[in-house]
Amino acid sequence: MSQPVFRFAPSPNGPLHLGHALSALTGYEMARTYGGRFLLRIEDIDLARTRQSYIDAILYDLAWLGISWENPVLRQSTRFSAYRQATEKLQDMGLLYRCYANRSDINTALADNLHPRDPDGAPLFSRAQLARFTLIDEQRQFRFEPFALRLDMERAIAAAQTRLDAETLTYREITSDGTIETRAAHPERWGDAIIVRKDTPASYHLAVVVDDAAQGITHVTRGQDLLAATDIHRLLQVLLGLPEPVYHHHALILSRDGRKLAKSAGDQGLSEFRAAGLASDDVKSQLMALLPKFDRVDPAHVSFLK
Repeated sequence: MSQPVFRFAPSPNGPLHLGHALSALTGYEMARTYGGRFLLRIEDIDLARTRQSYIDAILYDLAWLGISWENPVLRQSTRFSAYRQATEKLQDMGLLYRCYANRSDINTALADNLHPRDPDGAPLFSRAQLARFTLIDEQRQFRFEPFALRLDMERAIAAAQTRLDAETLTYREITSDGTIETRAAHPERWGDAIIVRKDTPASYHLAVVVDDAAQGITHVTRGQDLLAATDIHRLLQVLLGLPEPVYHHHALILSRDGRKLAKSAGDQGLSEFRAAGLASDDVKSQLMALLPKFDRVDPAHVSFLK
């Protein structure tokens, strides 16, 4: 019988705000409830935006909230070779293709309001649309410019269905009462998602599933804003032959104008609350009141780990 493993995986590109604190506490408290381990991963794959000062602040803020974790702390910047190996596996399956067009090119060419959008609001991109960018691609390829690698979604879903011997891709979600529901995943709504970015050897989607598997993560806890990402994560797990974790997507803390908290919007960080004289117990108690109060611990949380 294996022990459940949870994690918190922040990006060091700004200070932690209350939303990050809620996510960290959710995973930490669920690990305690299920008698599991709690790991910390620094998702510093975006080297241009990473700052050591942010990493130091993350560690300080978490400790201030009374959260502890196992060492060593995994950093994605040490995992580039693992991402390349996963990429090569997808390439060998014929599921990736080059795309030189940038975001501006795509937004301009697919700006029609009637054009479908992915869950992040970007125009839905498919391999069939590459003809629109033929001239752009030829010019940039000639100049040896960088390119992204996109997942041929139609082929990828077909390959996953063959592996599963099933028509429907599913994932398991922990509900607010602690039971586990099986839900359908719909990766097709992401279109041909970027798997390897131009500036890094992986996208968030690829890196997170590879690292979750490497760390033996059995339970992924994160905000509702990442619920749709589960579709493509489950697809990649099936294609790469990686273990399937169970998920819990907690409610978000919203700003007064109804949007989710964000570093880019300048929402108040934990350090600012601390500087204003708030005690960690005061902040933690308010966040703890937002955590799900599970009526019971479903035996499936443990029994499926063999």
